[in-house]
Amino acid sequence: MPQLAKLRLRVRQFAEMMMHRHGRNLETWMNAFLNDDLPELHSFVTRLRHDQDAVTAGLTLPYSSGPVEGHVNRTKMLKRQMYGRANPDLLRKRILLAD
Repeated sequence: MPQLAKLRLRVRQFAEMMMHRHGRNLETWMNAFLNDDLPELHSFVTRLRHDQDAVTAGLTLPYSSGPVEGHVNRTKMLKRQMYGRANPDLLRKRILLAD
């Protein structure tokens, strides 16, 4: 199998793990990836191994920080809109009233 096809297969497998929350397959995927001798993403797999417990939990558990990130994004947007125009008290009121 050509190198590019192997790489494509491994990337698709990782995407499937993410979409279907199959974190239990992570170790098998990393070993298969390294055995394929694909140097393009060796650093990616090495970084995953550094924090493997957290990555496995993220690929397995149903929890998400999406709502929190949404609030942070909204707050930053309001702050950018008011830059240089008002004091922190008005920014606080605007954040509390914006929904």
